[in-house]
Amino acid sequence: MSKKILFIVTSHDQLGNTGKPTGYYLPELAHPFVELSKHYDLTIATPKGGKAPLDPSSKEAFQNDEVCKEFLSKPEFVQAAENTKTLSSVAPLADTFAAVVFPGGHGPLWDLVDNSESHAIVRAVWEKGGVVAAVCHGPAALTEVKLSNGKLLVEGKNVTGFSEVEEDAVQLTQVVPFVPETRLKERGAKYTKAAEPWGECVVVDGKLVTGQNPASSGTFGKKIHELLSH
Repeated sequence: MSKKILFIVTSHDQLGNTGKPTGYYLPELAHPFVELSKHYDLTIATPKGGKAPLDPSSKEAFQNDEVCKEFLSKPEFVQAAENTKTLSSVAPLADTFAAVVFPGGHGPLWDLVDNSESHAIVRAVWEKGGVVAAVCHGPAALTEVKLSNGKLLVEGKNVTGFSEVEEDAVQLTQVVPFVPETRLKERGAKYTKAAEPWGECVVVDGKLVTGQNPASSGTFGKKIHELLSH
């Protein structure tokens, strides 16, 4: 029987007070989802359930990306993203998942950082030896997760996530609640990033997998598979 993986995706679709839409960032869901769908039983959940909002700018930016095109062309993939489970419905099943994965996009900064159901799922998966993975702004959802011993999950861990330089480059540092790099460091994580902005960077520390940005999404998915296939 296939191992099960839970993707936790944002329900938040407004970019602060800019009037612009946000949501999840297409390649950060598409790349790991397509890769992992070959080997595992995948579920997508969001705080509100139903359709996960896709950041339209990401669809435009990655319109020629082969993996993103594959994701959007397969009805079963689109269906999974448009008919997501609620976190409250999957939380009681948390220990049945071999991994929990957080794609980015700016949305998680608003609705997944302090989400107690998300925290409970991460804690359950982690404490039974499962994989916890997050890419780009996804690691923001891990910054406040406390383990049963009261310690923060990310404390002392080697991680990456969207950088201050990259957030400045897209001119959103003043819009977002915080930048993942900043908060990860504040929570005691050992943060690293690619030599150049937008370069690929994936960090694996035990069963914790983090990716820096959209360019990291493909390798991010492969690293999750490597951990689960051993």
